[in-house]
Amino acid sequence: MAFGRGGLTAGGAVPGGRSTGAGGQRPLCDINVTPLVDVMLVLVVIFIVTAPLMATAIRVDLPRADAGRAATRAARPVRLSVDARSALFLDDQPVDEAMLSARLAALAATAPDTEVELRADRAIPYGRIVELMGIAGRAGLTRIGFVADAPTAGPAR
Repeated sequence: MAFGRGGLTAGGAVPGGRSTGAGGQRPLCDINVTPLVDVMLVLVVIFIVTAPLMATAIRVDLPRADAGRAATRAARPVRLSVDARSALFLDDQPVDEAMLSARLAALAATAPDTEVELRADRAIPYGRIVELMGIAGRAGLTRIGFVADAPTAGPAR
């Protein structure tokens, strides 16, 4: 409790008849707002830091379903694989970029909702993956899934 000096009279009595003791101090009745201000500043900082994270949204092409289309099956996904030497394989058949673009365009013309399952070796640079996504997008296939293995219990590499 905070104490202050003031209102001392002869003999240590405070006007009103209460004795303040040997030191002549009386309790202050002011509200201490410093802890409140500290908490409010912490909350403001938290909101400033988290507000940009809440505003950003990840764009995901979610599947749509209605009663009429539930009975029809979606097109079979096509597997696009890239090995460590950057060789391309479409459904386990080797292809070059020109052939890949032509085959993906043909797939998009027959079944535009075909999903491309992209399987890439961990040694492939990110730029190469983006190039392959661009080839699929220009062909008209916008649904791309990334395939990864489950992590093992051993040490991380």
